[in-house]
Formats: sequence, structure tokens, C-alpha cells
Amino acid sequence: MIPIETLLLFLATTIVVVISPGPAAIVVTGEAASNGFKKSFSVILGIAIANVVFFALSATGIAALIIASNVLFTAIKWIGVAYLLYLGFGAIMGSAGPLTISPSRREVASYHKTFIRGFILEASNPKALLYFSAILPQFIDISRPVLPQFAMLCFITLIIDLCCYSLYAYLGNKSNKVAISPFIIKSINRTAGGLLIFAGVKMATVERQ
Repeated sequence: MIPIETLLLFLATTIVVVISPGPAAIVVTGEAASNGFKKSFSVILGIAIANVVFFALSATGIAALIIASNVLFTAIKWIGVAYLLYLGFGAIMGSAGPLTISPSRREVASYHKTFIRGFILEASNPKALLYFSAILPQFIDISRPVLPQFAMLCFITLIIDLCCYSLYAYLGNKSNKVAISPFIIKSINRTAGGLLIFAGVKMATVERQ
């Protein structure tokens, strides 16, 4: 069993990491504003499942091997960079962008496509890989059974992901209830696109620890 003080520290650390605005939050908010909260939940689920995969990799030691391998780490990093740039420029140059407030102009994708979108976004994020392989082990007591501790922390992270990103989705969905001028929508789209591009550029600078 993990000591309560360790659990509280892990809880606080993970909430701060997840709730901090980033590419995943932008995509979730945009999906909720465009297609509603229900549709955005499949994106949230994709992000959460990707983190579960990272947990599994960390538990089996594969994440450490990936970080140790320059080829694998670089491949994951540049896939993430390319995907963020694709989303960012799509938001800026596209006719709709991440926010499509007008119901008549909604671009509705299937649930499995939005799930895959969220999964790829998080799975190709090298910072997430670094977090789970470098930070997570700090909360594990190696003098006790390791797998139950990983399972508990994985469950906590899954709940945090679902709750925090659902909050972003709620805010995005609420924005759809308010009459917003096309100029403001375009400005929001371009701002979101710029943030995604900035995140992609910053991701390109991530190095192995």
C-alpha cells in the first residue's frame, strides 16, 4: 500500500501537470465547442488510454528503453511535432478550425476517429513519455510489491485525466451556447492554432534526460 502522504503528493503533482493548458486541452476544448461535450469525451478517452499505455510501458521498463534509444525517442518526438503542426496550421488556415460555433457548419467525425485523434495526440507527446518514465518511479516504493502500486497510480491518473479534460470540454461546450461573432471565432481559431504550433516547436526542443 502506498503511504497517504505519497498519494497526496502524486495527486497534486499529476493534477497540476494535467490541468496546465496544453495541446490536449486545446483539442478537447475545440472538439467540445464544435461538436458538443458527448463527442469530445471520445477525445478525452483517447488521451486517457494513451496515458494508461504509458503507465504499462513504465511498469514493464519499456519506457526507459525507449528513452535510452535515440532512434525511438527521436521518432516519437518528431511524430508528435508533425501532428501538432498539422493541427495548428489546420486551425489557422482551415475554414472551420478547432471552433465551429455555428450548428450548420459543424464538422462531425465518428467516435472512433475522435478517439484515435486523442490517442495519437497524447501517445506522440515525448513529454508525457518523460513524465511517466522519469517522474512516476519517484512515487514507487521498491521495498513493497511494485505492480499494485503502479495499478493504483494508474487508476488515479485515469480519473484525473477524465475529470480535468472533462472540465475543459464543459467550458468548450458552454462557449457554444453563447452567440459569438465570426471574427471572434476566427480569432480564437488562430490563437488556438498558434498555441498548437508553439507547443510543437517547444516539443521539438525536448531532449532525453
